[in-house]
Amino acid sequence: EVQLVESGGGLVQPGGSLRLSCAVSGFSFSDYAIGWFRQAPGKEREGVSCMSGTDGVTSYADSVKGRFTISMDNAKNTIYLQMNSLKPEDTAVYYCAADSGPVNTLVRLGVCNANFRSWGQGTQVTVSS
Repeated sequence: EVQLVESGGGLVQPGGSLRLSCAVSGFSFSDYAIGWFRQAPGKEREGVSCMSGTDGVTSYADSVKGRFTISMDNAKNTIYLQMNSLKPEDTAVYYCAADSGPVNTLVRLGVCNANFRSWGQGTQVTVSS
């Protein structure tokens, strides 16, 4: 069974940094794509960043390029999202997700907003002074 548990959210001032973690179990990174998504109140969920564990291809939403970095640590079975230069508009619940097969293929082609099947419970990130 695929399981994902996010942590690391919190309250940060504009311009600050946070690192989100997603502890995973039940699958091998080499066969899966992983992604970070976010949903703000009243808005649709959006793909923030995705990465294929097969070949390391990454993609980022335009709104976070140059500020956020996705990574994975195979030894720790953990996915990270390093978020720098945070803005109030980054405020949202952040979710990690994982999937294999067609979704991994899409992520390897640079598509992040794919229909991932496994999700974590989410962690709140609030950027405010």
